[in-house]
Amino acid sequence: MKQFRTTHWLASAGAVIVLSLGAVPVALATAGASSSTPPMQNMKPQASVGAGEGALNLIAWEGYAQPTWVKPFTKATGCKVNAKYGGSSSEMVSLMANGGGHQYDLVSASGDADLRLIYGGNVKPINMNLIPAAKQFRPFLRAPSFNTINGKHYGVSYEFGPNVLLYSTKTFSSAPTSWSVLYSKANKGKITVPNNPIQIADAALYLAKAKPSLGITDPYELTTTQFNAAVALLKSQHPLIKKYWDLASQEISLFTNGSVVAGAAWPYQTNTLQGAKVKVADTIPSEGATGWADSWLLATNAPHPNCAYKWMQWVSTPKVQAQEALYFGETPANTQACAIMDTLQPGGCAAYHANAPESYFATIKFWKTPLAACGNGQNNCVDFTKWQQAWTQITG
Repeated sequence: MKQFRTTHWLASAGAVIVLSLGAVPVALATAGASSSTPPMQNMKPQASVGAGEGALNLIAWEGYAQPTWVKPFTKATGCKVNAKYGGSSSEMVSLMANGGGHQYDLVSASGDADLRLIYGGNVKPINMNLIPAAKQFRPFLRAPSFNTINGKHYGVSYEFGPNVLLYSTKTFSSAPTSWSVLYSKANKGKITVPNNPIQIADAALYLAKAKPSLGITDPYELTTTQFNAAVALLKSQHPLIKKYWDLASQEISLFTNGSVVAGAAWPYQTNTLQGAKVKVADTIPSEGATGWADSWLLATNAPHPNCAYKWMQWVSTPKVQAQEALYFGETPANTQACAIMDTLQPGGCAAYHANAPESYFATIKFWKTPLAACGNGQNNCVDFTKWQQAWTQITG
């Protein structure tokens, strides 16, 4: 799932390949960042898909351009795929500077990068009528706020997943009902959370219920007072942390050897640990959870737009979404991928919550880039650059 999505990891045939969570500090794009109207908002998307240009240049999470679905795509379309793998969301934003620089066509951005790309003018609107399989997407991924602005689509939703509370069933006889266990001194030295600035949103989500007087309604749109409260909570949590994990494998090791009893995780860690007979389970507490969702965004200066649209059409289909979900360990946007997942890997659909009801996903606050521009039309929220700075102070 994804160095926040910064940490991306891959799972294939029982093997786990993990990428570093080391962040690449990149300042939040300023072009249009304080405006409610993105620079490319009035650009009309292409009306039809013509003949492929013979090539397609992607910026993608490693594992998003595997031969299993790339080779059939090239055979069917004549578009040869060239993939540049990004190690973090910030790196992807940097690579996509200047609208893709007339080099890149598409980027598989996570929600913590989408708005930076959109308001930076590096991606342009997409004609969703040219993506037939999008009609099969889960309703909440057809026009999510992290890739759709004022009715204009800038991204085609792809794969996603929740950030769950992972816990030891030896320590907890029943599922914890609150994220408060991660801030409790009773678990000092036995807690682990991701090493990423977006973790501030998790603290804000908890505080929205724990301290309603703060008035937090969106964990990614925080006023200075709300932001400072979240940062203070995370600073108080610091002495309780065994490790801020950069790699999924690190968290798996911590639970395997009993060093920790609770942590923020992805379903992948849960499934891997349970497969190894480690006594753990996960839950989404009463406060809800954050989550990540990836989208394919089209570069403003894409040199191969027809091949780009052909790719978005291809990877939106149930079969490719099922293949990708099982390879990478995530949940497909296409609802018809579930049955195919079970055909490819018995139990695969349930393992990654692809058969969960809409009410389950309604509890997830999906990542979006923190901007100074709040959703209420004001410009008094704390932007992502300050999130990065604060996280450095939190983790020491």
